[in-house]
Amino acid sequence: MAADGFQFAFTPDVEAQTQPIWEKVRRHVTPMEWRAQAPLIAAINRLKAEKDAVILAHNYMTPEIFHGVGDYVGDSLGLAKEAARSKARVIVQAGVHFMAETSKILSPDKTVLIPDLRAGCSLAASITGADVRLIKQRYPGVPVVTYVNTTAEVKAETDICCTSANAVQVVEEAARMWGTDRVILIPDEFLARNVARQTDIRIIAWQGRCEVHERFTAADILELKEAYPDAEVLAHPECPAEVLEVSDFAGSTQAMNDYVLTRKPKRVVLITECSMADNVAADAVDTEFVRPCNLCPHMKRITLENIYETLLHGRHEVTVEAAVAERARLAVQRMVDLPPPSVPARYDLVKARHHVDVELI
Repeated sequence: MAADGFQFAFTPDVEAQTQPIWEKVRRHVTPMEWRAQAPLIAAINRLKAEKDAVILAHNYMTPEIFHGVGDYVGDSLGLAKEAARSKARVIVQAGVHFMAETSKILSPDKTVLIPDLRAGCSLAASITGADVRLIKQRYPGVPVVTYVNTTAEVKAETDICCTSANAVQVVEEAARMWGTDRVILIPDEFLARNVARQTDIRIIAWQGRCEVHERFTAADILELKEAYPDAEVLAHPECPAEVLEVSDFAGSTQAMNDYVLTRKPKRVVLITECSMADNVAADAVDTEFVRPCNLCPHMKRITLENIYETLLHGRHEVTVEAAVAERARLAVQRMVDLPPPSVPARYDLVKARHHVDVELI
């Protein structure tokens, strides 16, 4: 029995409540696992109503979280924007710490909770606010574009933020606004290299990397293509440039999701975090997914159990110092205020095969 008196049993009532979710995840969760997960899902969904809370579930969450308890699902910035629009008093971030900070920046009056404070990010940890201040001293007058996968203190030192979906657009807009032909794009080295191949703007880059995406290699992709010649390979732009060169499509998590649901390929490989394939597959029932799994250990710290505990006890609250939040909000808002791109967000693979140097800091 839980601390609030809830019985964690797979009762007929729990089974009935969670049946629609089971129909979605049954290809990715065993019946034995489901008997343990369904009572937690029912309890979490009950607590959300009691606590006036919503759960933001990132694409890299496991299916029972993503489809079972997520009120809003998607990429990090999309979740934060949904949080700002939500009328709920409490936001639970089923993702990593920088995402919770972004939610707090855009929703300063709401309580933002994260189930595990250790849920970090190798990319966000690769750079600090002090690093950005030194970069700006070295390159005075050059605008700083920062990926949203960064801490609040880094965003606070930034001119404008970007996502993997709009990085090319933001870089070109920053160059126009600041009247320059070069832009600092931090902290993901591979995203910067891939953006550099899509634009005439010169890119100054930092050597940060996502530990999930940097492990993929061109050799991996060629082996997959040999083993599955009819599979379409979709790569995330946080991967090394040589991975994009041998892929069939490159785009953000949302672009990859849209590609599968719109194009309905017979067989597909998503070169990104493993759980995303499970979550897209739940909606793309006619597509076979080949899974070259690289798991994010930070994302996997978030579980149904600690989401339940977070809601029950109101822990762990994420706060951002007001002065930092105000400056970071300006950088995020500048990005949000940009008009939608004129063409769908994707990385042109013809351009991606052209070598363009970046200046590494």
